[in-house]
Amino acid sequence: MFRFGNKDIGIDLGTANTNVFVAGKGIVLREPSVVAKDTVTGEIVAVGEDARNMIGRTPGSIVAIRPMKNGVIADYDTTAAMMKYYIEKAIGKSTSKPFVMICVPSGVTEVEKRAVVDATRMAGAKDAFIIEEPFAAAIGAGLPVMDPTGSMVVDIGGGTTDVATIALGGIVSSRSIRLAGDRMDDVIIHYVRKKFNLLIGERTAEQIKIQIGCASVEKASEYGVMDIRGRDLLTGLPQTIEISAVDIAEAIQEVVEGIVVAVRETLEETSPEISADVIDHGIVLTGGGALLKNMGDVIAEETDVPVFVANEPLDCVALGTGDSLKHINMYKKRANR
Repeated sequence: MFRFGNKDIGIDLGTANTNVFVAGKGIVLREPSVVAKDTVTGEIVAVGEDARNMIGRTPGSIVAIRPMKNGVIADYDTTAAMMKYYIEKAIGKSTSKPFVMICVPSGVTEVEKRAVVDATRMAGAKDAFIIEEPFAAAIGAGLPVMDPTGSMVVDIGGGTTDVATIALGGIVSSRSIRLAGDRMDDVIIHYVRKKFNLLIGERTAEQIKIQIGCASVEKASEYGVMDIRGRDLLTGLPQTIEISAVDIAEAIQEVVEGIVVAVRETLEETSPEISADVIDHGIVLTGGGALLKNMGDVIAEETDVPVFVANEPLDCVALGTGDSLKHINMYKKRANR
């Protein structure tokens, strides 16, 4: 037996961003999941925001990478080093190691879960426990996950979109698809290159998505235009062009449609009783993708179910992961079975 400690932590280890929750303090760290490494020595040069600022601006010997891809570990050693940095930054260097609750997408395999647990232990955790992202998101959004009433959450992150119906403390039906924020950035880059012969980077694509990105082509004209800068592929010189919200809505349609399909398929698998609860209480959107303009409207139109954006969509998974620390003894017992 062990008790809920004041230095136990919950980690929302996302493809795009990592949030760290410390027991008794709340979310103390919000950093990009990016690491800058020296390719010659293998030394880690920067982590988090400092590393993110290096993307597209590094010399040949330094590369800025995201060690997480589609919600799972793509580079084990770099992920462990990144987590060690975040754990120490959140709670300081201490002789007592923390217990860590860490979230993963609902569709990951047991091997991928084990890799996350092992990397967390390697990063300095006394022990690590897994919670699925949509369940954590539902807790963080304040949904009654332990009640017999059914709830539905759509967590649109960086690498994955997780859709789940939840009741009585468990996931009833779920989908995890690799269509989310990063995929939107990729299709924006491809669209701008194809239509305007302009090469832009990941950060520019993300800024476009945040500023004028819209899930509905019909409503996109309301959000106007913006100037973007990149490299002209014909002349090779820097170029500034004007791009409209309608262009961006058209670019990301395939991603939006894929998310809508995942929501519909999850609803189709859900029992009539839980479906009735979802119709009564609506679908809750969490994650960075919940902030995409008109995303909730598009899902509502396609499903005939009310859709609401959580109060703190970017923090829901981290808050839910942190809240689950209160029940860490239960996770310990499950792990020992």
